[in-house]
Amino acid sequence: MTLFSRLFSRTADPREGLRPLWHRVVEIAREKRWYAEGGIADTVPGRFDAITLAMAAVLLRLERNPELAQSASYLTELFIEDMDGQLRESGVGDLVVGKHVTRLMGVLGGRLGALREGLARADDAELTAAIERNISFADRGSPATVASDFRALAGHLADLSDFELLEGRIGR
Repeated sequence: MTLFSRLFSRTADPREGLRPLWHRVVEIAREKRWYAEGGIADTVPGRFDAITLAMAAVLLRLERNPELAQSASYLTELFIEDMDGQLRESGVGDLVVGKHVTRLMGVLGGRLGALREGLARADDAELTAAIERNISFADRGSPATVASDFRALAGHLADLSDFELLEGRIGR
């Protein structure tokens, strides 16, 4: 939805209904276990990595139901909107924000594929390898711990109804 249509349209932005889910994704990414137990670096790149993990888990869950494809698209738009705002806030100029956001979307897409493949395996070897390749770790980082936590998150999301998921009712 363009800025013009948002300003002058009488219809509500369909993304607004997914904002609670987006906020819950960010909350999950900020959980201390990713950093304290898994050893994800508590840096800007590490926090982005944690957000992509939580986002990927939710997007993979949304993939299970083709009727939720539009919701996945809207959630991705919220991700882009937030990343755009974060880049601007950190001082990235208007002329290059789009390039950075495009790169970040490519990162998310690549990780989504690697994590999907890793989750499809019975053991965590491929998932651990994907996480090790794609996540910024501190010196004490444990890709195996993060892989286990990611698989547990994906399992928890699988147990939720579509309604609970879309409402952001993701307890852990």
